[in-house]
Amino acid sequence: MEIKPERLLIKIKEAKGGSQAAFNYLMDTFWNDVYGFQLKKTRNEYEAEDISIQTFSKAFNKIETFDEKYSFSTWLIAISKNIHVDLIRKKNSSIRSRTTNHDEEKVYAIADETPSIEDKLISEQNLAQLLRDIKQLKPHYQQVINLRYFQEKSYKEIAENLDEPMNNVKVKLLRARKLLAEIIKDRKHE
Repeated sequence: MEIKPERLLIKIKEAKGGSQAAFNYLMDTFWNDVYGFQLKKTRNEYEAEDISIQTFSKAFNKIETFDEKYSFSTWLIAISKNIHVDLIRKKNSSIRSRTTNHDEEKVYAIADETPSIEDKLISEQNLAQLLRDIKQLKPHYQQVINLRYFQEKSYKEIAENLDEPMNNVKVKLLRARKLLAEIIKDRKHE
């Protein structure tokens, strides 16, 4: 997929303004780059996915610091590399110290907007079929869908339940909905 530089700049500016649709576009556009990079580094699908989620979470949290003179993809990969290095350091450290930066604890809300195409597709399914479709997702995606849609937990409650930052939860849920919508679409085309 070819990315038009002008469209990308517009989406980045919209994302800086807090647009959920722009965040979705950026994640969809660059997910494979970041995930592929991490898969080569970690050789572990779960770790690569987890680091990718953290990368987008951090990027969305710090999007206002991105300088348009540089490549967005390179910026994401740099964030991803840093997260990976931090995880290696934590693994190698015998003392599990949790350092938190007060600014990083502030969560920049990603607004819930009108239902997305994925939400509409998901809601049109009958429950039994939907549950079968959800079972095709990886367990951590099943869990976040269950907490959000079946237990009707807020992002904050899910973050507390999973002991993860709220932005990670938002990105994970966004990814889970997208994957679930693809499963539903594929089944409908069979």
